[in-house]
Amino acid sequence: MARQDPFRSYRFMIEFDRVQWGGFSRVKGIGAETKVESYHEGGVNDYEHKLITQVSYPVLVLERGLALDELWTWALAAAEGDVERRMLWVRLQDEAGAPGWGWQFDNAFPVKWSVSDLDAISSPVVMESLELAHHGMRKAT
Repeated sequence: MARQDPFRSYRFMIEFDRVQWGGFSRVKGIGAETKVESYHEGGVNDYEHKLITQVSYPVLVLERGLALDELWTWALAAAEGDVERRMLWVRLQDEAGAPGWGWQFDNAFPVKWSVSDLDAISSPVVMESLELAHHGMRKAT
């Protein structure tokens, strides 16, 4: 059996509505949390029941160098009440560039857009950050 190495976190691609958008340097917030509530049954003292109440998803954060204005335009439209929800995919690639793991985010829309601090003393690239709320995630096919 061939060895399966773990995927590296720097080899990924972002797709909106099946169109690839390259150039993102960081993605944060891929995760899900299942919340539980404890229930104590009378007369049962050796354990407590754990009941699932809901699943929550953190906002997805995309970061890249500030260049084009597509993300700004989308975020500004949402802030003005014209919310355009999009399907979003984050796809990992293996060392050969072949598709590996991926996640699909349903009905994503911008909730925050920002840029990094402007600093005349140092000279880093200005980064834009877009935070997206969504209706859940699943493993992409």
